[in-house]
Amino acid sequence: MNEFVRLSARPRLKSPIMLASWPGIGNVSIIVASYLKKKLPFKELGKIEPSHFFDPIGVVVRDNIVEAPQFPESRFYYWKSKKGGSDIILAISEDQPLTKGYELANCVLDIGERFGVKRVYTCAAALSSIHHTEPPRVWGVVTSQHMSQVLKKYDLVQRGNLQISGLNGLLLGVAKERGVEGICLLGEVPVHATRIPNPMAALAVLRVLTIMLGIEIDLTELNDMANEAAERMKQITAEAMGEYIDHFTQPIWEQGEEEE
Repeated sequence: MNEFVRLSARPRLKSPIMLASWPGIGNVSIIVASYLKKKLPFKELGKIEPSHFFDPIGVVVRDNIVEAPQFPESRFYYWKSKKGGSDIILAISEDQPLTKGYELANCVLDIGERFGVKRVYTCAAALSSIHHTEPPRVWGVVTSQHMSQVLKKYDLVQRGNLQISGLNGLLLGVAKERGVEGICLLGEVPVHATRIPNPMAALAVLRVLTIMLGIEIDLTELNDMANEAAERMKQITAEAMGEYIDHFTQPIWEQGEEEE
C-alpha cells in the first residue's frame, strides 16, 4: 500500500467500482459525489496524507493566534450493495494540487486496486453553447475502444475529440496506463456560466450514473436544487443583459443632441 494512504477499515468488497471526485467547473463532480454519499449509507474507508501533495500558502489567525497550516482532505468511503450489484468506493477530495496531480491520481488508484477495483468513474463539466434554459445532456468518454458500447448503451453524447482538464480527467489517463477501465460522464454547462455551481448538470449526470451502477436513490432534493439554480441563473443572465444594454446602447434623444 502507498505510504501516503491511511486506511481506517479493511472491508471485504464485492466487485467494487470506484467513483473519484475533485472540484471543477460548475462543481459538477463534487455535487454528484456528495449527493451520492448523502443518500447511501457510506462508511469511512481511509484518507490520503495531504502534506505531500499540497503546499499551504498562508495560515488562519483567530483572536490574534496563528493556527496550524490546514491542508485539503482526500477521503475515501465504501458502500456495500444489498441487491447483488457492485459495491462502491467513493473518493472525494477538497482540492486539486498544483504540481502533483499525476502522483495523487496514482495514489487514489492504489487504494482502488487494493480492494480489487476494475473500473473507475469520474464526472466533469462539458462546456457547451446550450442556453441556460435547455436541459443539459450527458457526454461520455471511455479508456478503450471495446468500452465504446457503453456509450451507445446509455445514449451518451460522443463528441470525438475533447480535453478534460484537472484530475477528473487525468485519473482516467492514469487508469489506462495501469490497465484499469475508466469512464467519465460530463454534464453540459453553458460557456457563459462556468463560475456558478451547476446542480442541473450534476442531476443529468447522476441520473445516468445511477442507472449504470444499478442503484436507486431519491433525486427529489437535487431536482429542487436544480430548479432553484435555474431560476437564479435566469435572473443573473437577465441582470447581465440589462447591464450590457445600458453600457453599449445610447438613448435616441442623446444621439440627436450629438448630431446637432
